[in-house]
Amino acid sequence: MPIDRDTFEHSSEEELEGLSATDQVIGFLAANDESAFKAKEVARRTELDEGAVSTALSRLKNRSLVEHKGSYWAITTDVERLEAHGGYARATALFNDQLGTEAREEWRAHAPDEPHPSQQDNTDDR
Repeated sequence: MPIDRDTFEHSSEEELEGLSATDQVIGFLAANDESAFKAKEVARRTELDEGAVSTALSRLKNRSLVEHKGSYWAITTDVERLEAHGGYARATALFNDQLGTEAREEWRAHAPDEPHPSQQDNTDDR
């Protein structure tokens, strides 16, 4: 996974070596939690070897941190389990350092006033 020049210049070798392929895969899937990907696409997007991605996905599945259906992979929806995983914390910290933390109030300021149609009670449709 590429890093920005500022991170490259201001990070120690230990910090740059800190994210394993497994950490990078879980970080990528967590950052793209609304989608599921084939292993080949994860490899391409993270710039990791496809074999390393497949191994990482299998390990993450054994820990119930990713879900697998057909040839697609997605991050778990079990937030507590995910947050308890150290690799998720390391990947999140790196992404926060590179991209900045999310500002919840800024998100709320731009959120629609009405709930999404999928969250509305559809009892009238029966």
